[in-house]
Amino acid sequence: VQLVESGGGLAQAGGSLRLRCAASGLTSRTYTMAWFRQAPGKEREFVASISWSGGATYYADSVDDRSTISRDNPGNTVWLQMNSLKPEDTAVYYCAAAASEVWSGAPWAYHGADYWGKGTLVTVSS
Repeated sequence: VQLVESGGGLAQAGGSLRLRCAASGLTSRTYTMAWFRQAPGKEREFVASISWSGGATYYADSVDDRSTISRDNPGNTVWLQMNSLKPEDTAVYYCAAAASEVWSGAPWAYHGADYWGKGTLVTVSS
C-alpha cells in the first residue's frame, strides 16, 4: 500500500490550495481516508476525514469552514481543498488510511491509521 500526497507548496494568506492523495494497493477492504498535519514543534493533529462512501465527513474546528475533503473511489484519490489559508495552516500534511470497520472517520473514535503517506509541505506566508 502506498499513499502519495501532492499539491503542497507556498501560498499567500487568504489563498487556496488543493492537496491530493493518490492511494495504491488498497484492495479487498474499504478504507476511511483522512488528512492530518504537523506543524514545526507540534504534535500531528487531525484535519479532516471521509468515510468510504463519502457520505460522512469530519473536520477539525480550525479548518471546518474553510476546507472540503472529497474522494474518488474508482481512482483511489482523496483531495483536501483548503481556502482562506492562514499562516497557522503551515505544516506538513499527511494522508492516512484506516480500515472502515475500525474507524468510521469520527475523530473522537480514531485509534490509529493503517497506512500513512510521507507528507506534503504547506507554507502559508502572511
